[in-house]
Formats: sequence, C-alpha cells, structure tokens
Amino acid sequence: MDISKIKQNKSLKELLEFGIINIDKPSGPTSFTVSDKVKKMLGLRKTSHFGTLDPKVTGVLPIALNRACKFTGFFIGHDKEYVGIMRMHEEVDIEKIKQAIKEKFTGVITQLPPVKSRVKRQEREREIKNFELIEQNGKDIVFRTTVQGGTYIRKLISDLGDYLGIGAHMLELRRTRAGIFTEEKIYTLYDLEKAVNDEAKLKEMITPGEIISEIYPVVDVKKECIKQILHGSPIHDAFLVEKPKIKTNQRISIFFEDQFLGVFRVVNTKNVFAKSEFTFQPLKQP
Repeated sequence: MDISKIKQNKSLKELLEFGIINIDKPSGPTSFTVSDKVKKMLGLRKTSHFGTLDPKVTGVLPIALNRACKFTGFFIGHDKEYVGIMRMHEEVDIEKIKQAIKEKFTGVITQLPPVKSRVKRQEREREIKNFELIEQNGKDIVFRTTVQGGTYIRKLISDLGDYLGIGAHMLELRRTRAGIFTEEKIYTLYDLEKAVNDEAKLKEMITPGEIISEIYPVVDVKKECIKQILHGSPIHDAFLVEKPKIKTNQRISIFFEDQFLGVFRVVNTKNVFAKSEFTFQPLKQP
C-alpha cells in the first residue's frame, strides 16, 4: 500500500477528517491537554491520543483527528521504545545492574501498576524486549528500553532498584517510538501553530488514517462488494480478489484499491473469511 500516494491524492479537509499527527509532547502538560490544544488549533470536532504519557514525560504522542479517533484502539498496545535516566539510591557498578536486568527484567515479567494509574491494580504480564544501559555518571544511568504496550517504565525502574536492594527512581523519560510512529517524523505544538494557515505544511504534517495498513495486513476486495462491507456485512470468500492464507483471529486492513473500508478479524468459517470490527464510511463530498 503506497501511503504517500494516498496522501497526495487527499485534500486537506480529508486529512483533517481522517488523519493522525505525531506530536512531540513537551514536559509539563498532560497528554489530554496536548490533544485538546491540537483540537483547538485545527478547529476539529474531536482529537484522541494513542497511549498516555505522564506530564513530565516527553516524546512521541500520536494524535488522531476527527473520525480517526474511532479506531485509536487498533494502534494502542503495540511495542514502545523509551530513553531515559534512572537514579540509583546508592552508587553501584553498572555490570551489577546489567546482571540484574538479565536475571529479572528481560523477557516476560510480572508488573503491578503504580498506585497512581488509570487501570485496576492487579499483577499482569508484560514483555521487556530490550533493556540497555548506555552510560553511567555516578548514581545516574542512561538507559534505552523496548517494551510491550502497557508497561510502566517508572515502575520498571523502581522494581529494578528494589531487586538490587538499594532503591531507584526515574529522573527523565522520553518515548522515541509508539508502534509505527517514531521520532523521524514528529512535530512540536509550535510547529503545528506555525502551520495552521499554511495548507502545504499542514498536509505534510498529517498522516492519513490508511497508515493502519502498516500494522495489519492488507486484503483486497471486489468493487461490487463495497456497499455490503460498509454496512457491516462479514467478508465472504466471494468478496475477495484473492483469498490469502491468514491465521484465524488475525486483524486485517480491508481495501478496494486505495480506498480503505475497515478493520476486520479473520474467522475462517465456512464461506466467511472475516467479520467487521471497524468500517470507514467515505467522506461525503459537498
């Protein structure tokens, strides 16, 4: 799927109606405040962010625009990357910390959400894909980590300090990736403010919602089936241009050529290939 081509063929109105802006969240405001500022700057009905960052945390904060808000759940839960500084409460050799990470904080771990969290406080498993120590300066350690979505980094650092028997807390944290969104294409609120009255710059900043095709595999359907699909019909084998081999329960992105129709889940029952989880009605032209 050629996202750059899809974007090029869209008007600014279409991008604002079903797009995403990757904002570089500053330290201080909440994620909800940043999302609300974007809404007011662009005069939108609604905005919604992917994955809440604590007020002091900076970095990648994708903001969904208008109708893209309805499918933010399909972006949340994917891997996140962070860089930060942790402070050990006693000076300790970096090799000892690396050994503790290898023993207890790599792979699948059990984590209890912090007291001040938006979820129920019960233990849950999360995967630590990578936990790298970059530099040590006394008690302060620069680190980089890649984790499963929903992992609490502040708690990860605190638990590491407890495991070492000396205590630790997080000094600074920056998210460098949230799923497919990275620092390579990121904009500050000031960048956005300057672009508000510049259509070309604003279009450049908005990623079309069709970027979902980079998360879930694309399956093409026939033109004559579009109306049924947009009304929530399951996708029957006869709707498909070519039936792919995809495992049951896998989510897929449904397209007719460059037109995004929705996100479906593969069921692979008799004559039914997939069932609807989200359908996208085309923007009505004036």
